[in-house]
Amino acid sequence: MQQTEQTLVEQLHITEAEIEFRKSLFSLSDSDIEALTQCKRLIEDNIDELVESFYKMQTDIAEIALLIGDSDTLMRLRNAQKQYVLDLFNGNVDLEYINNRLRIGLVHKRIGVEPKLYLSAVHSLKFLIIEMLTKTINDTKQLRAVTVALDKLVLFDVNLVFDTYIRSLVSEIKSAKLKAELYAQNMENMVKDRTRQLEELSQTDPLTSLLNVRHLDEIANRLFKTAQRRQEFVCAIYLDIDNFKLINDTLGHQAGDDTLCLVANTILANTRVEDYCFRYGGDEFLLLLPACNHQQAEADFMLRILKHIEEQTNTKVRLSYGIAETGPEQFCSTKELIQAADRQMYKMKRSAKSD
Repeated sequence: MQQTEQTLVEQLHITEAEIEFRKSLFSLSDSDIEALTQCKRLIEDNIDELVESFYKMQTDIAEIALLIGDSDTLMRLRNAQKQYVLDLFNGNVDLEYINNRLRIGLVHKRIGVEPKLYLSAVHSLKFLIIEMLTKTINDTKQLRAVTVALDKLVLFDVNLVFDTYIRSLVSEIKSAKLKAELYAQNMENMVKDRTRQLEELSQTDPLTSLLNVRHLDEIANRLFKTAQRRQEFVCAIYLDIDNFKLINDTLGHQAGDDTLCLVANTILANTRVEDYCFRYGGDEFLLLLPACNHQQAEADFMLRILKHIEEQTNTKVRLSYGIAETGPEQFCSTKELIQAADRQMYKMKRSAKSD
C-alpha cells in the first residue's frame, strides 16, 4: 500500500496497545483524563479569550508573525487552535486524537516552524490555560489535579508531534541521500562514458575513423593468442593507394582526404565486426582478419573492396595490396606478418608499373 493511502497512525504503526504504553510512560492515568474532563465546560466558556491571548503573544514574535503571514491564515490557525485546546479537555485520547497530534508535527515541519518556536508556543499556551484555571477554580485540590494532568497530556502530545517532525526530517535526509547517490552514479557514468570516448579517440584515426597504429601491437598480440588457442589462421592485408601524391598535387589536399575516407569507408563496409582495420600510414591501410586464410582474404574481402571502390568513384582510384597469412599451427610475429603482406603489396605495385 502506498504511503498516501495510509493515515499517519497507520504509517507509524500506532495501535491501541501502543497508546496505552505511551500513556504509561508519562503516567497519564484515567484519573488525569477525568480531571481534565471536569474542566471542559470552563474551557469552552473561555476558549475565545484564551486563543485571542495566545495569538497576541505569538504574533509579537517576529519569526512566528512572518510564518503566519496574513489574516486569513491567522483565522484558520485560531480555529484549529480552539479545537486543539478543546480536545485537551475532551477526554478522548484515542486513535483519532493521536492522528491529529501527529499531523500537527507534520504541518509544523512542512511550514518551517523550528522546534524552539513550537516548544515556546506550547509553553505559552499551557501558561495561559493554567492562568485561566487558577482564576476560575477555587478548589486547590482540583486545581492541582488538573494542572498535573495538563502537564502530562501536553508532554504526551509533544512526544507525538516530534515523532512526525523527526520522521519528516529523516525522510528528507533519505531523499537527499538518494539524490546524492543518483547524482554520484550519473557522474560516475559520465566519467565512464568520457573515459570510453577518450580511449576510442586515442585508438582511432580522426580523419578515417579507422584504428591508428598506437595500439596495434596490443591488439595483434591478443588476436594471435586467441587464434593459437582456437587453432585458426590469421590473415593480414596491406593496402596502398596508387599515385596518392599525384592526387594531392593535382586535385588538392581535400581531394586527397576524400580519397582516404572513401577507401576507409569501403574497408569498413566490407569487413566483419571481429576484423581490425588500421590506417597504417599516410595512404596505407592494414587489415588483420581472424579465422581467415589467404584465399578467403582475396575472395571475400579484397575483391569486394576493389569492386566497391570502382562503383563509388568516377576518378580512377587504384589500390595495390598484399596478403599474408599465419597459423594455424605455427605463428610468426606480428611484425613478420605485416612485412610479408607489405612485400606482396610492393610486388603488385612494381608489377603494375612494369605493365
